[in-house]
Amino acid sequence: MFKKLSLFVSCAIIVVISACNQHTHQQTDDGNMALGNPSNAQYSRLSPDNYLIDHKYYVESYNNSKAEPNWVSWHIAAKDLGSTDRLNDFRPDTNLPAGWYEADNTGYKRSGFDKGHNCPSGDRTSSPDANSATFLMDNIIPQAPKNNEHVWEHLESYCRNKVKTGNEVYVIMGNYGSGGMGRNGYKTTIADGRINVPAHIWKVVVIIPDGDDDLQRMDENTQVIAIDTPNDNDVSNNWMDYLCSIKTIENATGYQLLTALPPAIRTSLENKTFKGGN
Repeated sequence: MFKKLSLFVSCAIIVVISACNQHTHQQTDDGNMALGNPSNAQYSRLSPDNYLIDHKYYVESYNNSKAEPNWVSWHIAAKDLGSTDRLNDFRPDTNLPAGWYEADNTGYKRSGFDKGHNCPSGDRTSSPDANSATFLMDNIIPQAPKNNEHVWEHLESYCRNKVKTGNEVYVIMGNYGSGGMGRNGYKTTIADGRINVPAHIWKVVVIIPDGDDDLQRMDENTQVIAIDTPNDNDVSNNWMDYLCSIKTIENATGYQLLTALPPAIRTSLENKTFKGGN
């Protein structure tokens, strides 16, 4: 009887844990992965190079072989923008599975590349916890300084300004390839070969007026921005010089973006190229 009861309790615990994991990654209105899972990332050690992590303030597909994210997805609303100062507490993610490489500050020192955020510190200023989450090193890539500090910062500011003027924004950012030009020249890896230097860095932005039932409100006229930049220290300061279609990014990466939208709307949006304006 005792053995049967123990087995029953063990099974019950497994069911509860499984349900909790599913709930963690379940996306609702304003969810950080509400637009879909671009690479079908899995929360499983059996998927080390496409490992789904929910950091509460953003969701990512982590690549253990490259020691960086494949992509990061998040939502920005007015409630995310507060008065918390930038914490700069870059640190390894000690919650990665045992035995996996944990990137840290040391690997970036004198590399010629910035510690480039995917989900930016400036998008998570509502609380110290929110801001601190963006400094986990699995939200970071080796990014050419001028790429990080100019073209990307300008687009990030554009998105935050859209939120401050009555909109909400969904963002997916990622990278592909190997080999970038930093302050000290061309490199394919840093940290003694442990961290990949991406060749290209991309971002997809979906902007809608503030409201509820976001997916139901997106249609063929929804504003989308897609850019794909070389990870190069000679990039232009103007992010609009790197505009492309979502389809172009899908072709380059093999990912499927905006899969949570109805097929006809998704097809329309992924073939649009932003022309500027409001």
